Amino acid sequence: MLYSFIFFFSLQLFFAHFFSIDLSSHLAHATYLINFLLQQVRFFQTSSVRNDIDQAAKYIGAGAATVGAAGSGAGIGSVFGNLVIGYARNPSLKQQLFSYAILGFALSEAMGLFCLMMAFLILFAF
Repeated sequence: MLYSFIFFFSLQLFFAHFFSIDLSSHLAHATYLINFLLQQVRFFQTSSVRNDIDQAAKYIGAGAATVGAAGSGAGIGSVFGNLVIGYARNPSLKQQLFSYAILGFALSEAMGLFCLMMAFLILFAF
């Protein structure tokens, strides 16, 4: 972006010189803008301490995101535990109870996978 700005500004200077147009106010504005853009580029450079803090924050965030996987495991255990209890109480509903259990398993597992996906995104994408 900075290079395209410099190119177009130099093109303006060429045409202004060619057609003898006064560009003193434009030149002052352009130098201010270039200095501002260079200052913004300097702010992108970070120190090693800031990089370490960012890495620590990433690991803390990924660890907090994986807590949901433990909840998913507890949910799956609860689903199949209740399936066994329901089957023991009424064996004739075996097929219907099993289909409900598979649905509960899929929903619990999906939430666990979403938590794991967020942890990997935090670690490797940001």
